[in-house]
Amino acid sequence: MASEITVDPGGPLRGELRVPGDKSISHRALICNALASGEAEIRGLLDSADCRSTMACLHQWGVEFEEHGDTVVVRSPGQDEFHPPADELDCGNSGTSIRLLSGVAAGLPFRSHFDGDESLRQRPMRRVLDPLASMGSAVDSRSTAPYWVDGSAGLTRGFDGEIAVASAQVKSCIIFAALRAGESSRIVEPGPSRDHTERILGAMGADIDIDGPTIRIHPGATLSAQDVEVPADISAAAYWMIAAAMTPGSELSLPGVGVNPRRSGVIDVLKSMGATVELQNLRDVSGEPVADIRVRGASLHGTRIDGDLIVTALDELPALAVAAAVADGVTEIHDAEELRVKESDRIATTTAMLTAMGISVEDWSDGMRIVGGRLRGASVDSHGDHRLAMSAAVAALASEPESGPTTIRRASAVDISYPTFWRDLDRLRHVPV
Repeated sequence: MASEITVDPGGPLRGELRVPGDKSISHRALICNALASGEAEIRGLLDSADCRSTMACLHQWGVEFEEHGDTVVVRSPGQDEFHPPADELDCGNSGTSIRLLSGVAAGLPFRSHFDGDESLRQRPMRRVLDPLASMGSAVDSRSTAPYWVDGSAGLTRGFDGEIAVASAQVKSCIIFAALRAGESSRIVEPGPSRDHTERILGAMGADIDIDGPTIRIHPGATLSAQDVEVPADISAAAYWMIAAAMTPGSELSLPGVGVNPRRSGVIDVLKSMGATVELQNLRDVSGEPVADIRVRGASLHGTRIDGDLIVTALDELPALAVAAAVADGVTEIHDAEELRVKESDRIATTTAMLTAMGISVEDWSDGMRIVGGRLRGASVDSHGDHRLAMSAAVAALASEPESGPTTIRRASAVDISYPTFWRDLDRLRHVPV
C-alpha cells in the first residue's frame, strides 16, 4: 500500500454521481443468504476488498458465487451443510467480516480459525468472543486476531443482556449465533446502531422481535433465500456531500442512496452546520429507505457532535472534521472514543492530517475540538485507513488555491471500501461548469 496520489485544490462540484453499493448491506446480504439453502441474487453489490474477504471466507465453508458485473448470485447448501474450512479464514482488513462470521462460526460443529492483516490484528475482539463464550461456544483466549471459534459443543444458552458497545458488528455477531442457540436471546443496545442485519433476516423468515433498543431472537426458524438490491452507500456518498456542501457554487446529485435513519447522521450534522441537503424521491428498496440526495454549496458554521448522533455518523466523522476545518467558528466532537479502535486511531490520524494542513485541532480522548480556518496543501498519510485517504482528498479539494496540491500517501487504501474513488473524483472535477 505504497501508492501516492496528488490532489489539487478544486472549485465547485457539479453534476450527478452514482456511488457504489452499500458496504454494510453488501456484507450482510452475502452472509444472510449463505445461511439459507438455495439461490439468491444480490444486485448492486459493492466490489471491494472487504466484501471479497467475506465471499472468500464463506466459500471455504461451502458457499458458491457467480458474478455478473455488480450482480452476484449466492448458491448455498445452507448452514447445516457447511464443512470445515481447509485453511484459516483470512478477513483481510475487514472488521465486519471477522466479527459477523465469528457469530456464524459459533453455530457450526467444527473449529474455524480467523485472521486478518496487520491493521485488523490490532482491533479488539473480546467484544464478540466473550458474548459467544457466554452462549456456550468454545473460543480462543486471545483478545485480537488470529483466534479461533469452535461450535462443536453447541450453543446451549441464549444471550441475555446489554452489549458492551453500540456496535452493529457486535450486535450482528450475537444475532447470527442466536439463530443457532438452544434458547431464545435478548439483546439490549446501548445506542441505535445500524439495523441492516435485522431487516434482511426478518425478510428471510427469522423469528426476530424488535422493541426499541431490545431485540429478541427465537432460534429454529427456517431461512429462505432473499434477493437483495443494494442501495448506494451513504458512507461513500458522504465524501461528495461534504465536498459539495463546503464549496459555494457546488450543486451535486447522488441518486439511489440508502438513508436508513441509523446511518444518516452525516445529513443531520451537515444540516446543523448550515448545509443545504435535500432528500428527493424517497422510496423503499429491499426493505431499506432510499433517496436521491441533492447538495448545494454554502458557508458552514461550527457545531457540536455527540450522543446518539455519534453512532449514526461514526464512519463519516473524519470527513465531517474536514467540513469543520473550513466552517466559521468551533466544532466539538464528543463521545467518539470508538474512533480510537478503527482501521487507524481516527482521532489521532484525523488530528494529524488537519494539523499538517494548517488547522488548529485539539485531540481529546473521546473526540476533538476543531477551530475553523483555511486548509493548506500538504503531504499527509492515510495510515492505510480508507476513510482517512478519502477525507484527505476532500480536504485537498477545499484547500487554498495558492497553497498548492496535497499529496496523500498510501492512497490505495480506498480499495477497502470504494475502489473507484479516485476515478469518480477525476470525473466530478471535469464536469463542465
